[in-house]
Amino acid sequence: MKALVLSGGAGTRLRPITHTSAKQLVPVANKPVLFYGLESLADAGITDVGMIVGDTAAEIEDAVGDGSKFGLQVTYIPQEKPLGLAHAVLIARDWLGDDDFVMYLGDNFIVGGITGLVEEFRRHRPDAQILLTRVADPRAFGVAELDPSGRVIGLEEKPDAPKSDLALVGVYLFTPAIHEAVRAIRPSWRGELEITHAIQHLIDSRADVRCTVIQGYWKDTGNVVDMLEVNRSVLEGVERRIDGEVDAGSQTIGRVVVEQGARIVNSRIVGPAVIGAGTVVSDSYVGPFTSVAENCRITDSELEFSIVLRDSSIDGVGRIESSLIGRHVEVTPAPGVPSAHRLVLGDHSKVQIHS
Repeated sequence: MKALVLSGGAGTRLRPITHTSAKQLVPVANKPVLFYGLESLADAGITDVGMIVGDTAAEIEDAVGDGSKFGLQVTYIPQEKPLGLAHAVLIARDWLGDDDFVMYLGDNFIVGGITGLVEEFRRHRPDAQILLTRVADPRAFGVAELDPSGRVIGLEEKPDAPKSDLALVGVYLFTPAIHEAVRAIRPSWRGELEITHAIQHLIDSRADVRCTVIQGYWKDTGNVVDMLEVNRSVLEGVERRIDGEVDAGSQTIGRVVVEQGARIVNSRIVGPAVIGAGTVVSDSYVGPFTSVAENCRITDSELEFSIVLRDSSIDGVGRIESSLIGRHVEVTPAPGVPSAHRLVLGDHSKVQIHS
């Protein structure tokens, strides 16, 4: 069995972070979200991975390499434009051959992995198996309609009037039957080949399409709120580990990870929290559910429920919370006089200012 991992896409909901970085490489608890998916594939016994890549191909390839560090063998498959999930299956046809495969969206996060799902698919081998979960607002997802017996009878992509609250999770399992289906469909109003349309084609052809409604934790990490929530969830499972330096004037309370080469000086760290290698926290407070990546500087500031990417500095800022701060960022106090806000913001940014 193979795996097709989708790592293209523009990541528009995470701008401006994704103007300069692949959305699949934004870190959760200081590890790229893509890596969690690759590890779950390896845990399920799948070692042959095709990676769909787009404009950020060089960055993805640099991070993942040949896959050997995950116990995988990775083949890169370029996609000129993000033309839909079914299009990814279409362009991977030669590589996939006649093997069954898992299609895994590289920015999705599933606690507990997919081993049980893969084992169930191998036992019964339906033409397609999809994962579903209940969501508060299904209009932003592919949505499944089930009959009273729990059989899938219909799928819709981002419907205005959803027929259920069951959203498709970004993991799909297919036999080679899917290849005829993706060739049979036409682009949607979005100009994309929708995987929901291909699966609907299987349903209409009386193929065996099954679903599993998952009760565990799943997130599509496509926006800042979900990234912070996934970061919180992962940090809840970390074990305390102090490999760096903590001076006598500092406190580390609870499940705190201080990586080797990091220094905590006259500061208080309350877990769960992770402080990356080479980072220096001085005269500051870092509160729960915070990940600070490598080679950062946190000075005379307070930080909580946030993600800070590598090589950034926060100096002299009273308090920051519920924030995602990119790489090579400098955060400093604004001048006291004149009273004004001075901003340098990327495209599609959202800013809240208390005047």
